[in-house]
Amino acid sequence: MKKLNTLFFLLAAYALNAQVISGTVISKNENQPIPYVKIGIEKENAGTVSDEKGNFSIDLSGLDSSKKLRIEVPGYEPYAETVQNLKKQGHQQIILKEKTKDIKEVTIKVKKLVDKNWGVNTKTKHVLYSVNPQLKKDDFIGETALEFNASRRSKIKNINLNIASYTSDKPVLMRYSIYKEKNGFPDQNILDEEITVSLTKEMIKDGTFTLDVSDQNIWVQGKFFIGIQFLKEFEGRIFISAALFRTGFLRRFYGEWKKTTLAAPAINIDVKVDKSGKNTKDEASASGDDLEGLISDISQYKIASESSVYGKNESSGGYLEVKDTKLYYEIYGEGEPLFLLHGNSGSIKDFYQQIPVLSKQFKVIVVDTRGQGKSNDTSKKDFTYTQFAQDIKALADHLGLKKINIAGWSDGGITGLEFAIKYPENLDKLIIIGANTFPSGVDERLTSHMKNQLLVLNMENKPEKFNERRLVKMMLNEPHISTKDLNKIQSPVLVIAGDQDVIKQDHTEMMAKEMPHAELKIYKNATHMIPFEHADELNADILKFLGK
Repeated sequence: MKKLNTLFFLLAAYALNAQVISGTVISKNENQPIPYVKIGIEKENAGTVSDEKGNFSIDLSGLDSSKKLRIEVPGYEPYAETVQNLKKQGHQQIILKEKTKDIKEVTIKVKKLVDKNWGVNTKTKHVLYSVNPQLKKDDFIGETALEFNASRRSKIKNINLNIASYTSDKPVLMRYSIYKEKNGFPDQNILDEEITVSLTKEMIKDGTFTLDVSDQNIWVQGKFFIGIQFLKEFEGRIFISAALFRTGFLRRFYGEWKKTTLAAPAINIDVKVDKSGKNTKDEASASGDDLEGLISDISQYKIASESSVYGKNESSGGYLEVKDTKLYYEIYGEGEPLFLLHGNSGSIKDFYQQIPVLSKQFKVIVVDTRGQGKSNDTSKKDFTYTQFAQDIKALADHLGLKKINIAGWSDGGITGLEFAIKYPENLDKLIIIGANTFPSGVDERLTSHMKNQLLVLNMENKPEKFNERRLVKMMLNEPHISTKDLNKIQSPVLVIAGDQDVIKQDHTEMMAKEMPHAELKIYKNATHMIPFEHADELNADILKFLGK
């Protein structure tokens, strides 16, 4: 009998601390199940989604009993119950109460509304947000969001999602949410009704799925967020286009929202805006990205460069072993030597539009900078531009070149300046494109993103990203070229930048002014990507300058 009593108490204790709770979510007024409800633990990354009949099962193992299970559905009052109370019961019937709507008398005024499109519009297939249930289920059921900012009251007509690739054995269930902003993060959902879509391949037109929400009467003003979440597993995967260096937001269930500054999904919206809106700048910034106009979509150029022979041409390539590294280079053409130096995290192939033109008149030497492209680096020290300049001098000496020309883009331009200061007798002419002489010469918005990028890289601490960390750190901390250093440069220098460059224009103008024999050219309607986007003009300018 004593053993039976012990067994009884053990079973009772097990029942009291049941780990898995099952139930059904039902609407109070209609007494009908509510399908695809997100059920999770407050401020935790744990949860589940109910099925089409409102049924769910959730594992509460190891959770603090004081934690609350949370359910929020547009059109219903929020539901919360402690884990302790839930464990005391068996099958749960969770009843959600419909929200009451106060319909106020509205005076309708005729307004002139204009069409606008805000958000991330890229359709790149180079930078992608992956939805793959088989790869990692926890991440698959997470939610991603993009920030917008409407200066005037605006009505959302369409929500557009740019999808680069769609593979699925059945329609893919996804949910849209629209959130208010609080302390820079998504907060309460402003929708009165659920927006759930069964997405099929046929619904994607020209790489975009357009959801018409004009009948939902969704009006917004100020900061808000649009979120998307995939609700049901499927066989296959979806790739959503994404934009680099744009801020997105991520969370799992009811966990904390987190910023991601490396890339954001291509969500954009069509809206109707009151024409009397005064602050058009705010409306333009509704893209949810503070680098709009600074970093353009260069995916088409990256794809073209990858398909070129440059950077992998064994017949023109070679290696030079210097301390801690093997520098890879390629040589094209005959004539005066012209070194082409790429930007941070770039490679030889970035000059795929320059090499065939310039090599007709010059011996073009293109180099993968230390730790980038095919140039290996085994050192553990921080990268420096002075070190990069030493590598170029070592390669010039190896090739028997006493005097060289340099055309450097971005970091390559900084390396060119360091070379001019350290080895003046070995430099003939210098062209710098989008370069800076100290860190504050870079737009603060990009600097802020790089700081966040370095923070993420340091937190990940992945060995395979060691070089990437060193490159970002170098951009944040270097260079430190003084005006006195610039004054010493006696070689002719052509200073080039875009009028929408990440390098501040007054900084570019200062560099040209401080070098005794410098010329300045600011390209119109140009970003930092001049060698890609203005290749013909750049090639002509380089040839003209070197031919003087």
